[in-house]
Amino acid sequence: MKPTVREYTNDEKLMEDVKRLKDEGIDNKDIYILSHDDDRTDRIAKNVNANTIGLSEQDVKNVISNLFNKQGDELRTKLQEIGFSEQEAEEYEEDLDEGKVLLIVTNPSKAEALL
Repeated sequence: MKPTVREYTNDEKLMEDVKRLKDEGIDNKDIYILSHDDDRTDRIAKNVNANTIGLSEQDVKNVISNLFNKQGDELRTKLQEIGFSEQEAEEYEEDLDEGKVLLIVTNPSKAEALL
């Protein structure tokens, strides 16, 4: 099943929604934060005890190639690894270029009604 995603420009609203998801029973392991700025991604994820798309979610080959890729290529690869098509990854990466932050829920059965 494809992940559920919601875009944010307001970090506080994103953090409120993560709290609401957790209150409704969505497990931490299914909640991911992604932005174009690694520091912003890490800060938000740490504040709400959510995940970032890291080594455990990616194929080793992609992790190694990401070391040499540009930021946009790396983000598209991460999005594809977590369950989005190449075209969807390109579209979401464009949104990240605009400064948006993505809240991704990999167990969308409960999340669709909440987001």
